[in-house]
Amino acid sequence: MSSARILKSTGIRCAWVISTCLSVCLLASCSSQIPTSASAGERPLKVVTTTGILADFARHVGGDHVQVSQLVPQGADPHSWEPSLRGIRDVAYADIAVTNYLMLEQHSLIKTLDANLPADALSVSLAEEAAKQGATILPLVEDRALDTVWLGMRVAGQGRQHGATRASEIDLTVTSVDGPGDAAGYLTTTFGVPEIGFASSDGFDQSTGYAKDTTTLPADAHQHMSWAFTQPGIYTIHVTAALRTAQGQPPIHIGTAKLVCAVGVDAAQVARTMGRQVLTSGHADLTVDLDAHTVDLMVDRTKDGANPLDVPEVPHASKVTGLAAVSLDDVVVDIPTRTLTQVPGQKGFRFLGSPGQDIYLLPQAVLGKHVHGEIDPHLWHDVHNAAAYVRVLRDRFIERDPEHADDYRQNAEEYLRDLEDVDAYMTSMLSSIPQERRHLVTTHDAYGYLANAYGMNVAGFVAPNPAVEPSISDRKKLVTAIKNLKIPAVFLEPQLARRPSTLQTVAAENGIDICPLYGDTLDAEAPTYVDMMRFNARSLARCLGGHEAQQSTPHSPEKRENNV
Repeated sequence: MSSARILKSTGIRCAWVISTCLSVCLLASCSSQIPTSASAGERPLKVVTTTGILADFARHVGGDHVQVSQLVPQGADPHSWEPSLRGIRDVAYADIAVTNYLMLEQHSLIKTLDANLPADALSVSLAEEAAKQGATILPLVEDRALDTVWLGMRVAGQGRQHGATRASEIDLTVTSVDGPGDAAGYLTTTFGVPEIGFASSDGFDQSTGYAKDTTTLPADAHQHMSWAFTQPGIYTIHVTAALRTAQGQPPIHIGTAKLVCAVGVDAAQVARTMGRQVLTSGHADLTVDLDAHTVDLMVDRTKDGANPLDVPEVPHASKVTGLAAVSLDDVVVDIPTRTLTQVPGQKGFRFLGSPGQDIYLLPQAVLGKHVHGEIDPHLWHDVHNAAAYVRVLRDRFIERDPEHADDYRQNAEEYLRDLEDVDAYMTSMLSSIPQERRHLVTTHDAYGYLANAYGMNVAGFVAPNPAVEPSISDRKKLVTAIKNLKIPAVFLEPQLARRPSTLQTVAAENGIDICPLYGDTLDAEAPTYVDMMRFNARSLARCLGGHEAQQSTPHSPEKRENNV
Protein backbone atom coordinates (compact mmCIF):
# COMPACT_ATOMS: atom_id res chain seq x y z
CA MET A 1 0.00 0.00 0.00
CA SER A 2 1.43 3.44 -0.93
CA SER A 3 2.31 5.92 1.83
CA ALA A 4 -0.29 8.37 0.49
CA ARG A 5 -3.07 5.81 0.76
CA ILE A 6 -1.88 4.78 4.22
CA LEU A 7 -1.89 8.38 5.38
CA LYS A 8 -5.36 8.91 3.89
CA SER A 9 -6.70 5.78 5.53
CA THR A 10 -5.05 6.63 8.83
CA GLY A 11 -6.47 10.14 8.68
CA ILE A 12 -9.98 8.82 8.14
CA ARG A 13 -9.62 6.43 11.07
CA CYS A 14 -8.26 9.22 13.29
CA ALA A 15 -11.08 11.53 12.33
CA TRP A 16 -13.58 8.80 13.11
CA VAL A 17 -11.96 8.16 16.52
CA ILE A 18 -11.97 11.88 17.37
CA SER A 19 -15.58 12.21 16.27
CA THR A 20 -16.58 9.17 18.27
CA CYS A 21 -14.81 10.44 21.37
CA LEU A 22 -16.53 13.80 21.07
CA SER A 23 -19.88 12.05 20.70
CA VAL A 24 -19.21 9.92 23.78
CA CYS A 25 -18.28 13.02 25.77
CA LEU A 26 -21.41 14.80 24.66
CA LEU A 27 -23.52 11.78 25.49
CA ALA A 28 -21.93 11.50 28.91
CA SER A 29 -22.61 15.14 29.77
CA CYS A 30 -26.04 15.59 28.12
CA SER A 31 -27.67 12.17 28.07
CA SER A 32 -30.66 13.35 30.06
CA GLN A 33 -31.48 16.00 27.43
CA ILE A 34 -31.48 13.84 24.28
CA PRO A 35 -34.94 13.93 22.62
CA THR A 36 -36.18 11.47 20.03
CA SER A 37 -35.09 11.95 16.44
CA ALA A 38 -38.51 13.23 15.45
CA SER A 39 -38.72 15.87 18.17
CA ALA A 40 -35.10 16.93 17.96
CA GLY A 41 -35.18 17.45 14.26
CA GLU A 42 -31.93 15.49 13.80
CA ARG A 43 -33.44 14.09 10.60
CA PRO A 44 -36.70 14.53 8.72
CA LEU A 45 -39.64 12.37 9.67
CA LYS A 46 -39.73 9.33 7.43
CA VAL A 47 -43.26 9.14 6.09
CA VAL A 48 -44.41 6.28 3.90
CA THR A 49 -47.74 6.53 2.07
CA THR A 50 -49.59 4.06 -0.09
CA THR A 51 -50.54 6.33 -3.01
CA GLY A 52 -49.08 9.36 -4.73
CA ILE A 53 -52.09 11.50 -3.84
CA LEU A 54 -51.50 10.87 -0.14
CA ALA A 55 -47.78 11.49 -0.61
CA ASP A 56 -48.57 14.87 -2.14
CA PHE A 57 -50.71 15.81 0.86
CA ALA A 58 -47.92 14.72 3.23
CA ARG A 59 -45.27 16.79 1.42
CA HIS A 60 -47.40 19.92 1.53
CA VAL A 61 -48.08 19.57 5.25
CA GLY A 62 -44.63 18.34 6.28
CA GLY A 63 -42.47 20.58 4.11
CA ASP A 64 -38.75 20.28 4.90
CA HIS A 65 -39.42 18.27 8.03
CA VAL A 66 -40.56 15.11 6.23
CA GLN A 67 -39.02 12.64 3.82
CA VAL A 68 -41.90 11.02 1.93
CA SER A 69 -41.93 7.78 -0.05
CA GLN A 70 -44.92 6.04 -1.63
CA LEU A 71 -45.55 2.33 -2.03
CA VAL A 72 -47.78 2.43 -5.12
CA PRO A 73 -45.91 3.96 -8.08
CA GLN A 74 -47.41 6.80 -10.10
CA GLY A 75 -49.79 5.43 -12.70
CA ALA A 76 -50.35 2.12 -10.88
CA ASP A 77 -53.69 0.95 -9.50
CA PRO A 78 -53.84 0.88 -5.67
CA HIS A 79 -56.68 -1.65 -5.83
CA SER A 80 -54.30 -4.30 -7.17
CA TRP A 81 -50.70 -3.19 -6.46
CA GLU A 82 -48.58 -5.74 -4.60
CA PRO A 83 -45.81 -4.53 -2.25
CA SER A 84 -42.18 -4.58 -3.43
CA LEU A 85 -39.03 -5.34 -1.41
CA ARG A 86 -38.04 -1.68 -1.58
CA GLY A 87 -41.44 -0.72 -0.26
CA ILE A 88 -41.09 -3.15 2.64
CA ARG A 89 -37.74 -1.54 3.51
CA ASP A 90 -39.31 1.93 3.50
CA VAL A 91 -42.03 0.71 5.83
CA ALA A 92 -39.49 -0.85 8.21
CA TYR A 93 -37.74 2.51 8.68
CA ALA A 94 -40.84 4.72 8.76
CA ASP A 95 -41.87 7.06 11.55
CA ILE A 96 -45.38 7.45 10.13
CA ALA A 97 -47.34 5.27 7.70
CA VAL A 98 -50.25 6.87 5.86
CA THR A 99 -52.95 4.81 4.16
CA ASN A 100 -56.33 5.71 2.74
CA TYR A 101 -57.79 2.35 3.77
CA LEU A 102 -61.55 1.62 3.67
CA MET A 103 -60.48 -1.22 1.36
CA LEU A 104 -59.03 1.10 -1.30
CA GLU A 105 -55.60 -0.53 -1.24
CA GLN A 106 -54.88 -4.15 -2.06
CA HIS A 107 -55.25 -6.09 1.19
CA SER A 108 -51.81 -7.70 0.84
CA LEU A 109 -50.31 -4.19 0.81
CA ILE A 110 -52.07 -3.30 4.06
CA LYS A 111 -50.99 -6.59 5.66
CA THR A 112 -47.38 -6.01 4.64
CA LEU A 113 -47.44 -2.48 6.01
CA ASP A 114 -48.91 -3.55 9.34
CA ALA A 115 -46.45 -6.44 9.70
CA ASN A 116 -43.30 -4.39 9.02
CA LEU A 117 -44.07 -1.00 10.56
CA PRO A 118 -41.95 -0.32 13.69
CA ALA A 119 -43.80 -0.65 16.97
CA ASP A 120 -43.26 3.01 17.86
CA ALA A 121 -44.36 4.36 14.46
CA LEU A 122 -47.73 6.02 13.88
CA SER A 123 -50.22 4.39 11.51
CA VAL A 124 -52.70 6.85 10.00
CA SER A 125 -55.82 5.67 8.13
CA LEU A 126 -56.80 8.95 6.52
CA ALA A 127 -60.28 8.15 5.23
CA GLU A 128 -61.37 6.82 8.61
CA GLU A 129 -59.88 9.69 10.62
CA ALA A 130 -61.08 12.37 8.19
CA ALA A 131 -64.68 11.96 9.37
CA LYS A 132 -63.66 13.60 12.66
CA GLN A 133 -62.37 16.56 10.65
CA GLY A 134 -65.65 17.16 8.84
CA ALA A 135 -65.27 14.91 5.80
CA THR A 136 -68.40 13.88 3.91
CA ILE A 137 -68.85 10.10 4.03
CA LEU A 138 -70.83 8.18 1.42
CA PRO A 139 -71.85 4.52 1.70
CA LEU A 140 -70.54 2.12 -0.90
CA VAL A 141 -73.67 0.70 -2.52
CA GLU A 142 -73.35 -2.85 -3.82
CA ASP A 143 -76.29 -2.57 -6.20
CA ARG A 144 -76.81 0.95 -7.50
CA ALA A 145 -80.24 -0.03 -8.78
CA LEU A 146 -81.28 0.09 -5.12
CA ASP A 147 -79.75 3.53 -4.58
CA THR A 148 -82.90 5.18 -5.94
CA VAL A 149 -86.30 6.32 -4.72
CA TRP A 150 -88.08 3.79 -2.51
CA LEU A 151 -91.70 4.38 -3.45
CA GLY A 152 -94.49 2.93 -1.35
CA MET A 153 -98.11 3.60 -0.37
CA ARG A 154 -99.44 5.14 2.85
CA VAL A 155 -102.62 6.26 4.62
CA ALA A 156 -102.34 9.36 6.81
CA GLY A 157 -104.88 11.07 9.06
CA GLN A 158 -107.74 9.67 11.11
CA GLY A 159 -110.76 10.43 8.90
CA ARG A 160 -112.98 10.86 11.94
CA GLN A 161 -115.05 13.50 10.14
CA HIS A 162 -116.14 10.65 7.86
CA GLY A 163 -116.79 8.20 10.69
CA ALA A 164 -113.63 6.20 10.03
CA THR A 165 -112.49 3.67 12.61
CA ARG A 166 -109.56 1.30 12.86
CA ALA A 167 -111.71 -1.24 11.00
CA SER A 168 -112.12 1.10 8.00
CA GLU A 169 -110.35 0.41 4.71
CA ILE A 170 -108.93 2.71 2.06
CA ASP A 171 -108.84 1.86 -1.64
CA LEU A 172 -106.01 3.32 -3.71
CA THR A 173 -106.89 2.69 -7.35
CA VAL A 174 -104.96 3.18 -10.58
CA THR A 175 -107.46 4.07 -13.30
CA SER A 176 -105.10 4.55 -16.26
CA VAL A 177 -101.45 4.89 -17.28
CA ASP A 178 -100.16 7.21 -20.00
CA GLY A 179 -96.70 6.37 -21.33
CA PRO A 180 -94.61 4.63 -23.98
CA GLY A 181 -94.96 1.20 -22.38
CA ASP A 182 -96.69 -0.72 -19.62
CA ALA A 183 -96.39 0.00 -15.91
CA ALA A 184 -97.10 -2.11 -12.84
CA GLY A 185 -96.90 -1.93 -9.07
CA TYR A 186 -96.63 -5.00 -6.89
CA LEU A 187 -95.66 -6.29 -3.49
CA THR A 188 -93.25 -9.21 -3.14
CA THR A 189 -94.20 -11.48 -0.25
CA THR A 190 -91.83 -13.27 2.11
CA PHE A 191 -91.83 -16.31 -0.18
CA GLY A 192 -91.08 -14.29 -3.31
CA VAL A 193 -94.61 -14.40 -4.74
CA PRO A 194 -95.83 -11.10 -6.25
CA GLU A 195 -99.12 -9.55 -5.17
CA ILE A 196 -100.23 -7.20 -7.97
CA GLY A 197 -101.35 -3.71 -7.00
CA PHE A 198 -101.95 -2.62 -10.57
CA ALA A 199 -100.81 -3.60 -14.06
CA SER A 200 -101.55 -1.72 -17.26
CA SER A 201 -100.64 -4.67 -19.50
CA ASP A 202 -104.17 -6.15 -19.28
CA GLY A 203 -106.01 -2.82 -19.40
CA PHE A 204 -108.26 -1.10 -16.85
CA ASP A 205 -111.87 -2.22 -16.36
CA GLN A 206 -114.13 0.52 -15.06
CA SER A 207 -117.14 -1.82 -15.00
CA THR A 208 -115.61 -3.78 -12.12
CA GLY A 209 -114.60 -0.66 -10.25
CA TYR A 210 -111.00 -1.29 -11.34
CA ALA A 211 -110.96 -4.21 -8.91
CA LYS A 212 -107.75 -5.76 -10.31
CA ASP A 213 -105.93 -2.42 -10.10
CA THR A 214 -106.89 -1.47 -6.56
CA THR A 215 -104.74 -1.77 -3.44
CA THR A 216 -106.68 -1.87 -0.18
CA LEU A 217 -104.99 -0.53 2.94
CA PRO A 218 -106.16 -0.26 6.57
CA ALA A 219 -106.15 3.10 8.29
CA ASP A 220 -102.71 4.48 9.22
CA ALA A 221 -101.04 1.83 7.05
CA HIS A 222 -97.74 1.99 5.20
CA GLN A 223 -96.88 -0.51 2.46
CA HIS A 224 -93.73 -1.03 0.41
CA MET A 225 -94.07 -1.57 -3.34
CA SER A 226 -92.03 -2.38 -6.43
CA TRP A 227 -92.71 -0.30 -9.56
CA ALA A 228 -91.91 -1.64 -13.04
CA PHE A 229 -91.87 0.00 -16.48
CA THR A 230 -91.29 -1.72 -19.83
CA GLN A 231 -89.98 1.18 -21.93
CA PRO A 232 -88.02 4.38 -21.30
CA GLY A 233 -89.96 7.63 -21.34
CA ILE A 234 -92.40 9.74 -19.33
CA TYR A 235 -95.28 7.98 -17.55
CA THR A 236 -98.34 9.52 -15.91
CA ILE A 237 -100.13 7.20 -13.49
CA HIS A 238 -103.70 8.33 -12.69
CA VAL A 239 -104.83 7.39 -9.19
CA THR A 240 -107.97 7.86 -7.11
CA ALA A 241 -108.65 7.11 -3.46
CA ALA A 242 -111.78 6.22 -1.51
CA LEU A 243 -112.60 5.45 2.12
CA ARG A 244 -114.89 2.58 3.13
CA THR A 245 -115.85 3.23 6.74
CA ALA A 246 -117.59 -0.10 7.22
CA GLN A 247 -118.60 -3.16 5.24
CA GLY A 248 -121.60 -2.47 3.04
CA GLN A 249 -121.23 1.31 3.28
CA PRO A 250 -120.75 3.27 0.03
CA PRO A 251 -117.18 4.46 -0.56
CA ILE A 252 -116.35 8.09 0.26
CA HIS A 253 -114.26 9.78 -2.39
CA ILE A 254 -111.04 11.24 -0.93
CA GLY A 255 -109.16 12.57 -3.94
CA THR A 256 -107.42 12.01 -7.25
CA ALA A 257 -103.87 12.71 -8.42
CA LYS A 258 -101.31 12.02 -11.14
CA LEU A 259 -97.92 10.47 -10.42
CA VAL A 260 -95.33 11.44 -13.06
CA CYS A 261 -92.28 9.20 -13.51
CA ALA A 262 -89.27 9.81 -15.76
CA VAL A 263 -88.04 6.35 -16.73
CA GLY A 264 -84.58 5.89 -18.22
CA VAL A 265 -84.48 9.50 -19.43
CA ASP A 266 -83.12 12.77 -18.05
CA ALA A 267 -85.49 13.39 -15.13
CA ALA A 268 -84.01 16.82 -14.41
CA GLN A 269 -84.82 17.99 -17.92
CA VAL A 270 -88.34 16.56 -17.68
CA ALA A 271 -88.84 18.36 -14.38
CA ARG A 272 -87.65 21.69 -15.79
CA THR A 273 -89.94 21.35 -18.79
CA MET A 274 -92.92 20.67 -16.52
CA GLY A 275 -91.97 23.26 -13.90
CA ARG A 276 -91.48 20.61 -11.23
CA GLN A 277 -88.79 19.27 -8.88
CA VAL A 278 -87.16 15.88 -9.41
CA LEU A 279 -87.07 13.26 -6.65
CA THR A 280 -83.99 11.06 -7.12
CA SER A 281 -83.53 9.16 -3.87
CA GLY A 282 -84.87 8.47 -0.42
CA HIS A 283 -88.10 7.04 0.88
CA ALA A 284 -91.39 8.39 -0.49
CA ASP A 285 -95.00 7.23 -0.26
CA LEU A 286 -98.02 7.81 -2.46
CA THR A 287 -100.25 8.95 0.41
CA VAL A 288 -104.01 9.07 0.94
CA ASP A 289 -104.61 11.82 3.50
CA LEU A 290 -108.01 11.23 5.08
CA ASP A 291 -108.04 14.56 6.92
CA ALA A 292 -106.74 16.82 4.13
CA HIS A 293 -108.86 14.99 1.54
CA THR A 294 -105.90 14.68 -0.84
CA VAL A 295 -103.63 12.16 -2.51
CA ASP A 296 -100.08 13.48 -2.09
CA LEU A 297 -96.47 12.36 -1.86
CA MET A 298 -94.84 12.07 1.54
CA VAL A 299 -91.04 12.22 1.47
CA ASP A 300 -88.35 11.77 4.11
CA ARG A 301 -87.27 14.99 5.75
CA THR A 302 -83.57 15.81 6.00
CA LYS A 303 -81.65 15.29 9.24
CA ASP A 304 -82.44 18.84 10.31
CA GLY A 305 -86.15 18.32 9.65
CA ALA A 306 -86.33 20.25 6.37
CA ASN A 307 -88.31 19.42 3.24
CA PRO A 308 -85.76 17.90 0.79
CA LEU A 309 -87.57 19.36 -2.23
CA ASP A 310 -87.73 23.02 -3.17
CA VAL A 311 -91.52 23.00 -3.30
CA PRO A 312 -94.15 24.11 -0.76
CA GLU A 313 -95.59 21.56 1.62
CA VAL A 314 -99.27 20.71 1.38
CA PRO A 315 -101.24 23.00 3.74
CA HIS A 316 -103.26 21.26 6.45
CA ALA A 317 -101.66 17.90 5.64
CA SER A 318 -101.71 15.27 8.36
CA LYS A 319 -98.53 15.20 10.41
CA VAL A 320 -96.36 12.11 10.11
CA THR A 321 -93.09 12.09 12.04
CA GLY A 322 -90.07 12.48 9.77
CA LEU A 323 -92.10 13.05 6.59
CA ALA A 324 -93.05 16.10 4.53
CA ALA A 325 -96.22 16.15 2.40
CA VAL A 326 -95.81 17.65 -1.08
CA SER A 327 -98.20 17.84 -4.01
CA LEU A 328 -97.78 15.28 -6.78
CA ASP A 329 -98.27 18.21 -9.18
CA ASP A 330 -94.86 19.52 -8.09
CA VAL A 331 -92.77 16.35 -8.44
CA VAL A 332 -91.23 14.06 -11.05
CA VAL A 333 -89.99 10.71 -9.73
CA ASP A 334 -86.69 9.61 -11.28
CA ILE A 335 -86.37 5.96 -12.38
CA PRO A 336 -82.82 6.04 -13.80
CA THR A 337 -81.20 3.76 -16.35
CA ARG A 338 -79.31 1.89 -13.62
CA THR A 339 -82.66 0.33 -12.58
CA LEU A 340 -82.71 -1.64 -15.84
CA THR A 341 -83.08 -5.36 -15.16
CA GLN A 342 -84.87 -8.42 -16.59
CA VAL A 343 -88.26 -9.98 -15.90
CA PRO A 344 -87.79 -12.97 -13.56
CA GLY A 345 -88.36 -16.45 -14.92
CA GLN A 346 -91.04 -17.43 -12.38
CA LYS A 347 -94.54 -17.77 -13.79
CA GLY A 348 -95.99 -15.31 -11.28
CA PHE A 349 -94.15 -12.40 -12.93
CA ARG A 350 -95.70 -12.77 -16.40
CA PHE A 351 -97.71 -9.59 -15.81
CA LEU A 352 -94.38 -7.75 -16.25
CA GLY A 353 -93.56 -9.38 -19.58
CA SER A 354 -91.71 -12.40 -20.92
CA PRO A 355 -88.86 -13.92 -18.88
CA GLY A 356 -85.61 -12.09 -19.61
CA GLN A 357 -87.36 -9.05 -21.10
CA ASP A 358 -85.83 -5.70 -20.12
CA ILE A 359 -87.73 -3.66 -17.53
CA TYR A 360 -86.97 -0.64 -15.39
CA LEU A 361 -87.61 -1.54 -11.75
CA LEU A 362 -87.82 0.55 -8.59
CA PRO A 363 -87.35 -2.24 -6.07
CA GLN A 364 -89.41 -2.74 -2.97
CA ALA A 365 -87.89 -0.72 -0.13
CA VAL A 366 -87.90 -3.58 2.36
CA LEU A 367 -85.16 -5.17 0.29
CA GLY A 368 -82.98 -2.41 1.73
CA LYS A 369 -79.83 -0.89 0.35
CA HIS A 370 -77.30 -3.58 -0.35
CA VAL A 371 -74.45 -1.83 1.41
CA HIS A 372 -71.20 -3.64 2.07
CA GLY A 373 -70.95 -2.17 5.55
CA GLU A 374 -68.12 -0.11 4.07
CA ILE A 375 -67.62 3.47 3.00
CA ASP A 376 -66.81 4.58 -0.53
CA PRO A 377 -63.03 5.11 -0.16
CA HIS A 378 -62.53 7.72 -2.91
CA LEU A 379 -63.09 10.70 -0.59
CA TRP A 380 -60.50 13.00 -2.21
CA HIS A 381 -62.69 13.67 -5.27
CA ASP A 382 -64.51 16.15 -3.02
CA VAL A 383 -61.99 18.91 -2.26
CA HIS A 384 -63.60 19.48 1.15
CA ASN A 385 -62.60 15.92 2.03
CA ALA A 386 -59.04 16.53 0.84
CA ALA A 387 -58.96 19.44 3.29
CA ALA A 388 -60.02 17.05 6.05
CA TYR A 389 -57.14 14.75 5.07
CA VAL A 390 -54.75 17.70 5.40
CA ARG A 391 -56.02 18.53 8.89
CA VAL A 392 -55.56 14.92 9.98
CA LEU A 393 -51.96 14.90 8.71
CA ARG A 394 -51.25 18.23 10.43
CA ASP A 395 -52.39 16.88 13.79
CA ARG A 396 -50.58 13.55 13.41
CA PHE A 397 -47.30 15.18 12.36
CA ILE A 398 -47.54 17.47 15.39
CA GLU A 399 -48.19 14.45 17.60
CA ARG A 400 -45.02 12.78 16.34
CA ASP A 401 -42.87 15.91 16.06
CA PRO A 402 -44.20 18.64 18.40
CA GLU A 403 -41.00 20.70 18.05
CA HIS A 404 -42.08 21.76 14.54
CA ALA A 405 -45.77 22.19 15.35
CA ASP A 406 -45.85 25.82 14.21
CA ASP A 407 -44.37 24.89 10.83
CA TYR A 408 -46.89 22.10 10.30
CA ARG A 409 -49.74 24.44 11.16
CA GLN A 410 -48.47 27.13 8.82
CA ASN A 411 -47.89 24.66 5.97
CA ALA A 412 -51.37 23.24 6.43
CA GLU A 413 -53.01 26.67 6.48
CA GLU A 414 -51.26 27.71 3.28
CA TYR A 415 -52.25 24.49 1.54
CA LEU A 416 -55.82 24.71 2.79
CA ARG A 417 -56.08 28.13 1.14
CA ASP A 418 -54.89 26.53 -2.11
CA LEU A 419 -57.56 23.88 -1.73
CA GLU A 420 -60.23 26.54 -1.21
CA ASP A 421 -59.21 27.99 -4.57
CA VAL A 422 -59.38 24.55 -6.19
CA ASP A 423 -62.84 23.93 -4.73
CA ALA A 424 -64.07 27.27 -6.08
CA TYR A 425 -62.56 26.42 -9.47
CA MET A 426 -64.26 23.01 -9.51
CA THR A 427 -67.59 24.58 -8.59
CA SER A 428 -67.28 27.27 -11.25
CA MET A 429 -66.24 24.93 -14.04
CA LEU A 430 -68.76 22.18 -13.36
CA SER A 431 -71.65 24.56 -12.76
CA SER A 432 -71.05 25.87 -16.29
CA ILE A 433 -72.07 22.48 -17.71
CA PRO A 434 -75.74 22.54 -18.78
CA GLN A 435 -77.87 20.69 -16.24
CA GLU A 436 -79.09 18.15 -18.77
CA ARG A 437 -75.50 17.19 -19.66
CA ARG A 438 -74.09 16.65 -16.18
CA HIS A 439 -73.98 12.89 -16.61
CA LEU A 440 -70.81 11.01 -15.75
CA VAL A 441 -69.99 7.66 -17.38
CA THR A 442 -66.67 6.14 -16.31
CA THR A 443 -64.71 2.91 -16.13
CA HIS A 444 -65.59 2.11 -12.52
CA ASP A 445 -67.61 3.45 -9.61
CA ALA A 446 -65.06 5.90 -8.16
CA TYR A 447 -66.62 9.32 -8.63
CA GLY A 448 -69.55 9.38 -6.23
CA TYR A 449 -67.93 12.09 -4.11
CA LEU A 450 -67.24 14.28 -7.14
CA ALA A 451 -70.84 13.92 -8.26
CA ASN A 452 -72.21 14.60 -4.79
CA ALA A 453 -70.06 17.68 -4.20
CA TYR A 454 -70.33 19.37 -7.59
CA GLY A 455 -73.81 18.61 -8.89
CA MET A 456 -72.98 15.77 -11.27
CA ASN A 457 -74.90 12.52 -11.83
CA VAL A 458 -73.20 9.12 -11.98
CA ALA A 459 -75.14 7.84 -14.97
CA GLY A 460 -73.14 4.67 -15.47
CA PHE A 461 -69.87 2.81 -15.22
CA VAL A 462 -68.41 -0.30 -16.79
CA ALA A 463 -67.95 -2.20 -13.51
CA PRO A 464 -68.10 -1.44 -9.77
CA ASN A 465 -64.29 -1.57 -9.50
CA PRO A 466 -61.34 -2.25 -11.83
CA ALA A 467 -60.90 -5.81 -10.58
CA VAL A 468 -64.39 -6.86 -11.72
CA GLU A 469 -64.95 -7.88 -15.34
CA PRO A 470 -68.08 -6.28 -16.80
CA SER A 471 -70.97 -8.61 -17.56
CA ILE A 472 -73.25 -8.53 -20.60
CA SER A 473 -75.86 -6.89 -18.36
CA ASP A 474 -73.34 -4.22 -17.29
CA ARG A 475 -72.60 -3.41 -20.91
CA LYS A 476 -76.31 -3.27 -21.81
CA LYS A 477 -77.01 -0.81 -18.98
CA LEU A 478 -74.08 1.32 -20.09
CA VAL A 479 -75.26 1.49 -23.71
CA THR A 480 -78.84 2.21 -22.63
CA ALA A 481 -77.71 5.08 -20.39
CA ILE A 482 -75.63 6.62 -23.18
CA LYS A 483 -78.48 6.46 -25.69
CA ASN A 484 -81.34 7.49 -23.42
CA LEU A 485 -79.50 10.40 -21.81
CA LYS A 486 -77.84 11.50 -25.07
CA ILE A 487 -74.45 11.47 -23.36
CA PRO A 488 -71.80 13.22 -25.51
CA ALA A 489 -68.68 11.79 -23.86
CA VAL A 490 -67.42 9.10 -21.51
CA PHE A 491 -64.39 9.36 -19.24
CA LEU A 492 -61.38 7.08 -18.99
CA GLU A 493 -58.49 7.20 -16.53
CA PRO A 494 -55.29 8.05 -18.46
CA GLN A 495 -53.34 5.01 -17.28
CA LEU A 496 -56.11 2.76 -18.65
CA ALA A 497 -56.04 4.29 -22.12
CA ARG A 498 -53.07 2.20 -23.20
CA ARG A 499 -55.07 -1.02 -23.41
CA PRO A 500 -58.42 -1.85 -25.04
CA SER A 501 -61.45 -1.58 -22.77
CA THR A 502 -65.21 -2.05 -22.82
CA LEU A 503 -65.69 1.69 -22.39
CA GLN A 504 -63.58 2.47 -25.46
CA THR A 505 -65.49 -0.08 -27.52
CA VAL A 506 -68.90 1.23 -26.41
CA ALA A 507 -67.84 4.83 -27.11
CA ALA A 508 -66.60 3.94 -30.60
CA GLU A 509 -69.78 2.01 -31.42
CA ASN A 510 -71.93 4.96 -30.34
CA GLY A 511 -69.80 7.68 -31.92
CA ILE A 512 -69.09 9.63 -28.74
CA ASP A 513 -65.91 11.16 -27.34
CA ILE A 514 -63.56 9.55 -24.85
CA CYS A 515 -62.08 12.09 -22.44
CA PRO A 516 -59.51 11.70 -19.65
CA LEU A 517 -60.39 11.83 -15.97
CA TYR A 518 -57.88 11.11 -13.21
CA GLY A 519 -59.02 8.83 -10.43
CA ASP A 520 -56.74 7.01 -7.99
CA THR A 521 -53.29 8.00 -9.22
CA LEU A 522 -51.13 10.88 -10.40
CA ASP A 523 -48.57 10.88 -13.20
CA ALA A 524 -45.83 13.05 -14.72
CA GLU A 525 -48.36 15.30 -16.45
CA ALA A 526 -50.55 15.75 -13.37
CA PRO A 527 -47.96 15.42 -10.60
CA THR A 528 -49.98 16.95 -7.74
CA TYR A 529 -53.48 16.71 -6.34
CA VAL A 530 -54.20 20.34 -7.28
CA ASP A 531 -53.11 19.65 -10.86
CA MET A 532 -55.30 16.54 -10.99
CA MET A 533 -58.45 18.26 -9.75
CA ARG A 534 -58.04 21.28 -12.02
CA PHE A 535 -57.41 18.97 -14.95
CA ASN A 536 -60.53 16.95 -14.16
CA ALA A 537 -62.62 20.12 -13.93
CA ARG A 538 -61.42 21.31 -17.33
CA SER A 539 -61.89 17.91 -18.95
CA LEU A 540 -65.43 17.52 -17.62
CA ALA A 541 -66.43 21.05 -18.59
CA ARG A 542 -64.91 20.83 -22.05
CA CYS A 543 -66.34 17.43 -22.93
CA LEU A 544 -69.82 18.01 -21.49
CA GLY A 545 -70.38 21.47 -22.91
CA GLY A 546 -69.29 23.81 -20.13
CA HIS A 547 -66.74 26.62 -20.14
CA GLU A 548 -63.05 25.89 -20.53
CA ALA A 549 -60.55 27.13 -17.97
CA GLN A 550 -59.57 30.78 -18.38
CA GLN A 551 -56.16 30.20 -16.88
CA SER A 552 -54.02 27.17 -16.16
CA THR A 553 -51.71 26.21 -13.34
CA PRO A 554 -47.94 25.84 -13.92
CA HIS A 555 -48.17 22.08 -14.25
CA SER A 556 -51.50 21.88 -16.07
CA PRO A 557 -51.34 18.85 -18.42
CA GLU A 558 -53.24 20.60 -21.21
CA LYS A 559 -51.85 18.48 -24.01
CA ARG A 560 -53.45 15.31 -22.70
CA GLU A 561 -56.99 16.64 -22.48
CA ASN A 562 -59.38 15.15 -25.03
CA ASN A 563 -56.54 13.03 -26.35
CA VAL A 564 -56.95 9.72 -24.57
